[in-house]
Amino acid sequence: MPDIAMVNEFVVEAKAATYVGGGVPRTPCRPGAHDIGYERGDWRYLDSYFGGADFAGQEVVWLGDEPIWAMNYFGCIVAPDLIDGSAAGAVIKAALSAMYRQGRFLGGMEFDHPVGRYIDRSEGGCERFRGNECIMVNGHEAYQLDYRGGLIIP
Repeated sequence: MPDIAMVNEFVVEAKAATYVGGGVPRTPCRPGAHDIGYERGDWRYLDSYFGGADFAGQEVVWLGDEPIWAMNYFGCIVAPDLIDGSAAGAVIKAALSAMYRQGRFLGGMEFDHPVGRYIDRSEGGCERFRGNECIMVNGHEAYQLDYRGGLIIP
C-alpha cells in the first residue's frame, strides 16, 4: 500500500499538469473519450471523459502496473442562459489552479471569478472522499459537478 501523502502529492501534481495545465491530449483508450495523462517515474495518471458542456469521466492513478486510486465525476451546465461550457471551464481552471497551488485537490474552497463564484465542498480525504462543485452566477447555480473516489484496495 503506497503512502497516502505520496498519493495525494502525485494526484495534485498530475491534475495541475493535465486539464488545468493544458496537458497534451492522448489517443483515447475508449471510443468517443477525451484522454489526458501524466507520468513521473513509476507513477501514471489518466483522466478519461466523455462529453463537453455536460460530461462524465474517471481519473485513475497507477503505481507500476497496479491501479491504486480513482475518482469518478459527472458535471453539467444547469442554467445555459447564465453560463456556457467555455466560461465554466475558465472559472474551473482558475479555481483549481489556486487549489492545487495549496497542495490539495479536495474542496472547502470558494473562489471569485469575473464570470461567477466557484464553490467546492467535500468530505473525507484522499483515501476515500465525495464532494461537489458548482458555479454561481448572479446568485443562481449555473453549473454543478459531483465527484467521489479514493484508494483502490485489492
